[in-house]
Amino acid sequence: MSTKPLRPFLKWAGGKRWLFEKQLFSAPHYSGKYIEPFLGGGAVFFQLLPSFALLSDANGRLIELYTVIRDELLEFEAELKTHAALHCKDYYYAIRGKSFKKPVERAAQFMYLNRTCWNGLYRENQKGQFNVPIGTKLNVFLPSDNFTSWSKALSKTTLLHQDFELSIDTAMEGDFIFADPPYTVRHNMNGFVKYNQNIFAWEDQIRLCNALSRADERGVQFALTNADHESIRELYRGIGIQTQLTRHSRIAASSQHRSNSTEILISNTS
Repeated sequence: MSTKPLRPFLKWAGGKRWLFEKQLFSAPHYSGKYIEPFLGGGAVFFQLLPSFALLSDANGRLIELYTVIRDELLEFEAELKTHAALHCKDYYYAIRGKSFKKPVERAAQFMYLNRTCWNGLYRENQKGQFNVPIGTKLNVFLPSDNFTSWSKALSKTTLLHQDFELSIDTAMEGDFIFADPPYTVRHNMNGFVKYNQNIFAWEDQIRLCNALSRADERGVQFALTNADHESIRELYRGIGIQTQLTRHSRIAASSQHRSNSTEILISNTS
């Protein structure tokens, strides 16, 4: 594995880069492949930079973006530069409502919207259309961008648009799974959890627990981040070690309403 971590290229709600910034988590030694079934912004993957990885997500547009950056980087950058040059409020909403045919065009659209929408949030309406309003950020390209390195890091990965259970069930002894699902609990408590409930229900939490339990029995190492709630603690009781983590929430629109919150890390690694 490389010793030079990369910053993620996406801003993604619930990203886990803070785990490493606060030195709250380190990956175990493992001889097999790295598996991340909820890829999102890929913060953990880009921190660890494993030699071989299976990365998957239920969001097909997200996986398409990663695939295009891996395989069609020059064309992607050219498309994104066009968006950057034309960015304004009217252009944002025009691009947000447009349907593109080519994967590279859709990927550049995805990236452009992520960089310029409100707080980097990804949300769809009932028709499956991205509906986040424009944010305050003006820069589509950032000084820290390194698309060449991101593309190289992805060059030895398998990228799949599929359900998390399929990815976890491929894990064998020697592999390491990092799972960071959308946070839902048995009894939803706030708007963000309710939004996640639409895409990751409590039944999915049970499926995830069962899949990780089966992987544990096969000798697979795993680390899971999840909501710090009694229903989650009870669900995973007897599977791995549970550790409460404290982080600063950045979901609220106003900085005055952002505060420290807790999450739970469950791991069977030593």
